[in-house]
Amino acid sequence: MRRPGRRRKDSDLIGFLLAAAVVLAVVVTVVHWLLAHWWVIVLILVVAGLAGGGWLYSLRQRARWEAVRAQGLRYGLPQLDALHHSRFEEAIRDLMRRDGCRDAQMVGGGGDLGADVKATDPYGRRWVIQCKHRRNGARGSAVGTPDLQVLNGTARQVHGADVAVIVTNGRVTAPAVTFAKQQRLHVVDRQTLGVWAAGSRPLWELLRAVPPPRRSTPLS
Repeated sequence: MRRPGRRRKDSDLIGFLLAAAVVLAVVVTVVHWLLAHWWVIVLILVVAGLAGGGWLYSLRQRARWEAVRAQGLRYGLPQLDALHHSRFEEAIRDLMRRDGCRDAQMVGGGGDLGADVKATDPYGRRWVIQCKHRRNGARGSAVGTPDLQVLNGTARQVHGADVAVIVTNGRVTAPAVTFAKQQRLHVVDRQTLGVWAAGSRPLWELLRAVPPPRRSTPLS
């Protein structure tokens, strides 16, 4: 007399064999159908090839367009004045990308600790940028020493900056400029921003006493 456990194992084995037989029968049926309708396989391959080719073409076109757009990116000061402060940060990020900082990114927001944009230039230098947008441009409130003190306290110690910069489309007070020079900070005021955004030269060519390159590049 068979044990209950033995009967259960035999039942499981039979169930497995039946399931395997059903799967095999389905596979054989599908294979026979495909062999009889080979054109379906060809059609699927053609459609897949066209879809894949179209996807690759779209990616390449997008990359080319981004490269062209970045190289030709220009802003006038009236355009920058009209931006929302977050769009102003995006514009600064895009200008850094235009100049070859491929990893430029926005990091501003609550708790940003004085950094709105971070980027690495083609020479390996790490840039930390604080953006101060003034809706009224030169008629807005001036950037003062307290703004520079925040940047000075976090740019190098917290964010690892080689170059710490404050960018504004407005004015900068004389004491703030003096403080920046003393602390090896860089100020991009309205005039400098206008030259940079016009696209004639990268930012590091417009600033004084920028640290030397960290690595050699074809631009060196």
